[in-house]
Order: sequence, then structure tokens, then C-alpha cells
Amino acid sequence: MIRSCNLILCCFLIGLTLNASVQQSAPAASAPPPPVGTLAGHPDWPAAKNPGDVDTVDHLVASLYDVVSGPAGQRDWDRFRALFVPDGQIAWINPESAATKDKPARTGDAVFLTPDMFVQQNDTYFKANGFFERSIAKRVEEFGNLVEVWSTKESRDAKDDAHPSRGIDSFQIVHVHGRFWIASLIFDDERPGVTLPAKYLKTPGQ
Repeated sequence: MIRSCNLILCCFLIGLTLNASVQQSAPAASAPPPPVGTLAGHPDWPAAKNPGDVDTVDHLVASLYDVVSGPAGQRDWDRFRALFVPDGQIAWINPESAATKDKPARTGDAVFLTPDMFVQQNDTYFKANGFFERSIAKRVEEFGNLVEVWSTKESRDAKDDAHPSRGIDSFQIVHVHGRFWIASLIFDDERPGVTLPAKYLKTPGQ
């Protein structure tokens, strides 16, 4: 009887040992991947170069103008990218234009680029050309973590250009992960027949 009890106890201890060994050798369950489209799904996206670039809406917008402005030369594209969500969009309008003696007619269209596509398309231009841009008036609407900025901007090829081109930059901005991000930027410029009205030439309340 004693020998039977000892045998049962021995088998029980062996079973516990084998079970513990199996549990130790089993791989730990991996964390589920982040949902598609989230910021967490882009761990390699550059972080903000300067915390002061993204701590307020005004700083975010000013930082975008600052990073693209300057004499001909290399721009800090990592700083530029970090102002946007990874899947953000930059878009502008190509209006229809009639043919002239210097160029053919153009069909109207809209161009939509990601931040990376914008860099690829414009890096060579900025290296060879000066460009200076600033906001001269803004209208801001906010709800929850969503911000809409309607920015009237001036653009110059030279810093002292007395005749800048003007237009509207429409920013869609979100506040997540403790900072502000540009989700999309759409812009259109003045041209013959399309002139900025007086209400867009001043910031409300100023």
C-alpha cells in the first residue's frame, strides 16, 4: 500500500514538473498589431524636432511656414514630416486656364500628395530656388480635438519681394498623443478673376 502511494505521488510530481516545463517553453503571446491607420502603426515616423513646433496650433502653423521658407538650399524635411500625421495629405488646386501665345490651355485638376510625396516632388526645386511664406491672417475653429485653420498667406521668391502672391491655406489639425498634428493642408491662390475678399485679410478680433 505504501509503495502504491509513493508511486502515485511520484507520478504526480513528474506531471507537475512536465507541466511547468511546457509552460516555460511556450512562447509568450505577442501583442496584437496596432489598428490600421493609427499613429501607433508608424513607429518609424520622425518625432517632432522641437517640442515648441507642435505644442500649440499657432506654433504648428508657423513651423510649417518656417521650415519651407529660406534661400535656395536644403530644407529640414524630417522636421517638415514630423508636423504631419504619417498618412496626411497636402493638396492644391490647378485651375483651368485658357491658351496663350506662350503656353497651351490647361484643364483644371487637384493634386493630392502625402508628406513624403511632397518632399520627393519639391526637394530639387527648393535646393535651386528661394521661397518665403508667412501667414498674414488666420481664422480658427475648434471642437474637441479637431481644429480648422483658414490661413491667408503671402508667398515670395525673395525675402524682399514687394509683390508677393497670396492665397488661402486650409489646415485640418488634430490634437492627440499630447501634441498637435496637421492631418491635411489644402491651398488655393489668387489669380485673375479670383481675389481674396477683405474679410480674409485680417484676423477676427484684431
